[in-house]
Amino acid sequence: MDLLSFYDTPFELKLSFEPIVTYLRARMENSANEDVEATRRLLTECERHPELMEGISDRRELTRHEGLIKRMLADYFPEVLTYNEIKAVTIPFTDIFFNYTERLKAIVEAAGTDFTLTIRDFDRDQFYIMNCCMILNEFYGTQLDFSKPLFYDIPTGNGIIKHYRMLYNGDFMEILPTDQSVPLTQEDIDLLLNNYDDLTLWKEKFPENSWQLKGFVIMTLYDATVESAASILKERLLGLNVSGFQDTIQSVFRSIFRIPDIRIGVTVFDSERRMLVRELFGHQMQSFLLPGEEERLPEEVLCGEATSNLLEESKYFSVSDVAEFKRTGNAGPLADRLLANGIHSFILAPVVKNKHLYGILEVVSLRAKELNSINAHKLEVVMPFLTESVERLRAELQNQVQAVIQDKFTAIHESVYWKFREEARQLILHQQIGKDYKLKEIVFPDVYPLYGQVDIKGSSEARNASVKHDLTVQIDMLVPLLQQIAGTDVPDVRMELQQLNLFKDVLELPMRASTEQQMTSYFAEHLHPLLEELASPELREMTEAYFLETDRLKGRFHEFRRKYELTISMVNDKMAEVIDGRQREVQALYPHYYERFKTDGIEHNVYMGQSIAPTIPFSISKLRELRLWQLLILCEMERAHHDLKPLLPYPLDVTTLVLVHYSTIDIRFRMDEKRFDVDGSYNARFEIVKKRIDKANIKDSDERITAAGKITIVYSNEEEEAEYLGYIEELQSRRLVASWVEKIELEDLQGVSGLKALRIALLHGQS
Repeated sequence: MDLLSFYDTPFELKLSFEPIVTYLRARMENSANEDVEATRRLLTECERHPELMEGISDRRELTRHEGLIKRMLADYFPEVLTYNEIKAVTIPFTDIFFNYTERLKAIVEAAGTDFTLTIRDFDRDQFYIMNCCMILNEFYGTQLDFSKPLFYDIPTGNGIIKHYRMLYNGDFMEILPTDQSVPLTQEDIDLLLNNYDDLTLWKEKFPENSWQLKGFVIMTLYDATVESAASILKERLLGLNVSGFQDTIQSVFRSIFRIPDIRIGVTVFDSERRMLVRELFGHQMQSFLLPGEEERLPEEVLCGEATSNLLEESKYFSVSDVAEFKRTGNAGPLADRLLANGIHSFILAPVVKNKHLYGILEVVSLRAKELNSINAHKLEVVMPFLTESVERLRAELQNQVQAVIQDKFTAIHESVYWKFREEARQLILHQQIGKDYKLKEIVFPDVYPLYGQVDIKGSSEARNASVKHDLTVQIDMLVPLLQQIAGTDVPDVRMELQQLNLFKDVLELPMRASTEQQMTSYFAEHLHPLLEELASPELREMTEAYFLETDRLKGRFHEFRRKYELTISMVNDKMAEVIDGRQREVQALYPHYYERFKTDGIEHNVYMGQSIAPTIPFSISKLRELRLWQLLILCEMERAHHDLKPLLPYPLDVTTLVLVHYSTIDIRFRMDEKRFDVDGSYNARFEIVKKRIDKANIKDSDERITAAGKITIVYSNEEEEAEYLGYIEELQSRRLVASWVEKIELEDLQGVSGLKALRIALLHGQS
């Protein structure tokens, strides 16, 4: 039977012991050698079997000469080390082994009769090409470094996979060309160096059986289980969501701890909510701390010492006998949780990086004493890989969560971001395990609303005036141009002149919503094509001058509208700058939802309550501080406008309004509109009042409740009035508002009656 009948190879194999015979002859010639006679007898026996020197290629010859070969190799396989060393004679990269040490023989026998020694992740193509590389190095003098760590994965009798790294001693092997070998040029060698994966090319340059491999190698194995398992773990962690991930990871840890049935779990720590949760691994990994549960506070799961070790000191926590641990009285809920699952010894290891705790690795055993504080230190080899992978997965999850939030919820304020992140995470985790998940509506119950606005007074009138002015300028330039055209021999344009005169009369009347659109459409669709078609060469200059003025960015026909738009933009930008900047500071008071809108002025909504920041105790005193802050910031916005007003193209005033709502409401995120809105018909009253009060009048009067240079505070009852009078006193003490407070009643609004207001004048520049 051919030694290599199962593999293609460039070699004609001759298993030869000629180097050993040469060595024995040299040793016999040494007169000082005390074993000369024994060596002579061994040589004589070898000479009776010349095939051992010439080379054998049949496996049966190995069996027939087994005893002689063992004696020939005795110096390289000392009897005293046969139970210590893991060695055998082999052909490189094959499964041909003989002359085992007793230790290697015991390892292979324990693996079972069906087990065959094969190199991990090593295929036939690699085998062929690596043999060719040996030829290049040996015969052509190249120095190719084609070596890589090679491992055998061998199970023990109780099923633990151990990993052995292999080392070759090739001193007893030589490579010789045959008459079928192909001479190579330097160009051929360079071509091979750049085409490692081209097996056809390699076979062309190194045909099968074109070289002779004569001799043997001695293979030595050493137990690299821990190092190799760590490497395998790192590789497997890249395929987290593949089927069988839990079993694969457990196999790695069983190899490291040499315990055939230990189990591995992971519990994630959500530092923002200070909760132990399961979700990071998409439920691919079991959690023994949270069996059948999604999340718990650490105090509901761990004992005091475990909490301190894992969450505060970043140290392992291990118990070798859970039943005994429970009897100490210090086990808290931890012992009961583990004993309920048949766990009698365990190690908990913090997955931590840069003082940030990502989660807890759980190594558990069904038997007491198997896991303890001594073998816990074996985890030091694998924890860096696990930490790196968990950190990577956490970052990937955050990116996915952010993508879901942007897709499903649009931009979200940071105070409520945690709620959206939690919902987005649930969607992703269900997708990871192939389950459907319907996004739940985001609701924050029992929050206190605060509403305020700084409105640009007279903005509609200012815009109408700017439109009238620009359109009048445009008509005044169109009329003489058409009159010039009317004096030429072109079609009559008297109808167009009549229409322009009609437009001028319309502009003398109060502005209607459709006027601007009607006129600009007439100019663009009727007059402009006419001008381009009828203008004579002598009118070209006048016509081109007209069209220059139609430019929205620079032309005279939009000059006053640009001034108006710049005015609104300057006021809005300054107001937004003030409230946004201060709002970021006040988040430190208590986290709250804040949104701000630009219209003809600035509106803002604030919602504050325990449901928005569930981990931070809420109190009414915090709400009162926020209400005072709202008034202070509105005073600051008024002062900022006062300073800005001289620089405005249109010196428009602003009015300031606050709506007080004393009871809590619920807010819900509207998925279709991508925004928060009040929830329920009762709470809708707050929204109705918001929309109507800024145009409301004082009762039995035509005067608006808002006025330039004053803050108007709308409320419903005496308790609200008393509270806000207290805030006004604080503003007065800071010389922000005048000493006199107006108390007014509002006219009845549609569906709303009985509202009142406090109105107070601002003291600009006196604080």
